[in-house]
Amino acid sequence: MDVLDCIIIGSGPAGLSASLVLGRARREIVLFDDKTNRNRVTDEARGFITRDRTNPQEFREMGLQELDNYPSVSYVNATVTEIIKDTDNERFTVKASNKQEYVTEKIILATGIQEVFFIPSIRNYYGKSLFSCPYCDGWEQRDKPLVVIAEKEDHVMHLTKLIYNWSKDLVVLTNGLKLSKEAVSQLERRKIKIIEDQIKTLIGNDGYLEKIEFESGETVKRSYGFVAPTYYRPNKLVEMLGCEIHENGKVITDGVGRTSEKNVYIAGETETARPSSLMISAARGNKAAVSVNVDLTEERF
Repeated sequence: MDVLDCIIIGSGPAGLSASLVLGRARREIVLFDDKTNRNRVTDEARGFITRDRTNPQEFREMGLQELDNYPSVSYVNATVTEIIKDTDNERFTVKASNKQEYVTEKIILATGIQEVFFIPSIRNYYGKSLFSCPYCDGWEQRDKPLVVIAEKEDHVMHLTKLIYNWSKDLVVLTNGLKLSKEAVSQLERRKIKIIEDQIKTLIGNDGYLEKIEFESGETVKRSYGFVAPTYYRPNKLVEMLGCEIHENGKVITDGVGRTSEKNVYIAGETETARPSSLMISAARGNKAAVSVNVDLTEERF
């Protein structure tokens, strides 16, 4: 079996960027992806210079088309199910859902993260009328009456302060959380309404919110807004490979993608376990790929 230079897992902006760098460096790589990228639920990917407001699927397809220019790059539409390390991490056997096995010297993890919503019905509106990133969607919601849904005080205050830059017409829902007097005072000074009642469900049609119903039976009408989900890595590859993780969930690296495990690199949201922009993720993919190429060069020269 041929030994690859590097396998990249995940074809979001980090994985695509890493693949482009290594393809141009004439490295034999395989890029894995199973089309579960987090921004697939949105109509537009925003804030990436020259590609602002591009459909996420179109963004991804353009990236894959660019990789066609580099014959050492292969793309596999499959989920990585297992990674087996040999002695001293010199080789990795990667098993995938397509029943194939691949052997590689280096691995870049770029599988991203996924959201968890404390109110399940939020998922029905996420990406169309409810959003989590003001930098991604604030411009489109400017000056609209908006709802802010969060159930931790630091999330409430951080998100509300940010969104206030785009719209002053805000209603904050805490889903049963009692805010501190200081927080209430800050919000009320800006005439921001606070509702601390427990949320029963969100009501709307085809992804577009109409109103929020509370356990009390009361409702509030809002068509758009922002939420503060929590995030998790959708697979156990980081743990499977033994990468050291900080107590805040971030994978410990040298700053340019190298993890605590020899020949294992990481890029994008997979590293931080927190959301980031497409551009930042792409930059981290670039850095990780350069680290891979430098290490291969030093090892073989």
